[in-house]
Amino acid sequence: MQHIFQKGTTATTLLLLHGTGGTEQDLLPLAEMISPSANVLSVRGNVLENGMPRFFRRLAEGVFDIEDLVFRTKELQEFLDEAARNYEFDRSKVIAIGYSNGANIAGSLLFHYKNALQAAILFHPMVPRRGVALPSLTEIPVFIGAGNNDPICPPQETNDLAALLQDAGADVQLSWHSFGHQLTRDEVAAAKTWFEEKL
Repeated sequence: MQHIFQKGTTATTLLLLHGTGGTEQDLLPLAEMISPSANVLSVRGNVLENGMPRFFRRLAEGVFDIEDLVFRTKELQEFLDEAARNYEFDRSKVIAIGYSNGANIAGSLLFHYKNALQAAILFHPMVPRRGVALPSLTEIPVFIGAGNNDPICPPQETNDLAALLQDAGADVQLSWHSFGHQLTRDEVAAAKTWFEEKL
């Protein structure tokens, strides 16, 4: 997978996962704001939708191609294992920071693989899959940034995701903001505060 790796001075590795149409450059400023000393692994999605990079296909707005989602999640999980060997970082200390489509693939890692992530910061995520048993996520910290007026990800979707993660044992913090689907500075500041408290 096309990516950027930047060596830090701590054991933590931030996995950056962009939104639809983004690249591996997009979220680098977020890593600098949230944990400037961490390793950074920023990945570009392998799927193109009308020329725009994504992490998995969708059938329509808000309708995921589940078969492709499962395949791409496995692909990302295996890439993380390989990258940890190649760059010699601690695979057990990977924290995802994802926005929109990137938050959805990060959520899918949590839904499908036990110990895939040490923690996750999900900005404007949706429920990746419904009707599946989640692995144990006991005490895994998850931050969810959401917009009260998000037209793509309505509040019920956010609450459903939080409930599913909590039912699997995750330590979820929901952070609501009075905006739409865009990522705001207030959300990033809230994520930074959460990161410093939890990690």
